[in-house]
Amino acid sequence: MTNAYPKLRSHSRKRKNGKVVTYYFYDRRASGESDIPLGRDYEKAIVQWAEVHNNAPRVVGTIEQAFQAWEADKESGLLSYTNHYTSRGYRNQLARFRPLFGPVTWESISFSHLVTYLDRRSAKTQGNREMALFSVIWNYARKKGITDLPWPAAGMERSRWKNTERAREFQVTDDLFDAVYFAGDQVLQDCMDLASATGMRLNDTITVLLPAGDLLRMKANKTGKKADFDISLSHVLPDLVRRRRSLKADHLMLLSTPTGRPVTLRMLRDRYDYARIVAAHNAECAGEHELAADIKSMILRDMRKRASDLSESDEAASQLLQHTSVNLTKKHYRSTVVKLKPVR
Repeated sequence: MTNAYPKLRSHSRKRKNGKVVTYYFYDRRASGESDIPLGRDYEKAIVQWAEVHNNAPRVVGTIEQAFQAWEADKESGLLSYTNHYTSRGYRNQLARFRPLFGPVTWESISFSHLVTYLDRRSAKTQGNREMALFSVIWNYARKKGITDLPWPAAGMERSRWKNTERAREFQVTDDLFDAVYFAGDQVLQDCMDLASATGMRLNDTITVLLPAGDLLRMKANKTGKKADFDISLSHVLPDLVRRRRSLKADHLMLLSTPTGRPVTLRMLRDRYDYARIVAAHNAECAGEHELAADIKSMILRDMRKRASDLSESDEAASQLLQHTSVNLTKKHYRSTVVKLKPVR
């Protein structure tokens, strides 16, 4: 310890190769508490010493240092994701586990802490996504030299330490679709027609442009993939496009309000929530309690599932949804039952 830096303690250790390594600590033995490790770099140790000694929020030497670096990195961090919805999702996930893991040092995190986090997380699937992001940031910190420690769960993939994920099994039948469809206004009906006919994600339905001819061109916000749809081959798209062209609007989007305003996700959510309440109430009044329960369970994003089920095959559904794997489509989107022919 030195007078210039009270409670700064160093400990030198000679390794087998003869190299002497010095470790620095903030001495708390007088209070009966464990010393705070400050690392091996003297200059960084002094910065951390000042934070601890002056009761300032500690950043250097903690996982929070990596969180801040990753957030500000334009090349390989959060700012490298140009898609608004992707970056917003990562911010929300980080906000979940940051208060727990940010203030602590790298050495204090063990595999059991990660497992405990998942066990206590109420949203099990979302917890898996948060741990996946934590892993990305941890390995980012290793790449940037913030820590040398490996990810605590490295090599534990076969132990099934993450929460079990099950594909959501839900089929949008004609009765379900019609119940909500006819309870909604024209804006919601247009969205449901567009999504169920093309398999577009909701974010794409509000950004797809009004076509000039008979081809509807879309570019997926999530993947950047492009696709053209022949409007003349659809039962619902020609009326939608014709109705949109008759509107006086100051925007170029296909979906529009009757007054010419562009449609937002909040507009769709409010309209869908209202239509679903009305549809479920109507089903309850008609004594169709099972239908009412299914209506309450259906979400607007299920229109993508309906598009998948309306496709003539697994391969066609996978192509419509622009998936790279047919198995992905079959597991998460196709709910139609395979019809087999008895052999005798």
